[in-house]
Amino acid sequence: MEFLELVKARQSVRQYQQRPVPRELLDRLVEAVRLAPSASNAQPWKLIVVDDPELCSQVARATFSAAVTFNRFAVAAPAIAVLMVEKSGWITQVGAWLKKRPFYLIDIGIAAAHFCLQAAELGLGTCMLGWFDEKRIQRLLRVPAGKRIGLLITLGYAVEGYPLRDKARKHVGLMSGFNSY
Repeated sequence: MEFLELVKARQSVRQYQQRPVPRELLDRLVEAVRLAPSASNAQPWKLIVVDDPELCSQVARATFSAAVTFNRFAVAAPAIAVLMVEKSGWITQVGAWLKKRPFYLIDIGIAAAHFCLQAAELGLGTCMLGWFDEKRIQRLLRVPAGKRIGLLITLGYAVEGYPLRDKARKHVGLMSGFNSY
């Protein structure tokens, strides 16, 4: 698949088949994250792949509540990736402070994009989640004190006939420019 075809195929999936993701595909997703670039090669992440059905259900239930329901679909995902934030080296930390840029967040975003694009190439659907009960998930996954979760990514096979995205993308002239804003 050509790269732009892959990018067009990748979309947020919110309906999954009840079909487990084979471990060999999960291993390829882990490798895609491992190879993601980062500022000063800091690799400020740890990826936790949750594929145990009971634990996955518990993590999914920590992404919504009675008042905030938009992530309810997560309970149907057969796997959830938890992208943890790890400490960067001192050079990257100093550079981030001097430039007032959270490089670790940029790096986590790149790693997540690698995960989602690899998943699309493997025929899997994903959806990145930024809304979740961090403390609850930390307890469920026995995350050491002081560690932070960057984001979650639901993962699985989209239901048959899942529609391609219908939300229009910005016109190229609104989102890009050459040689000036």
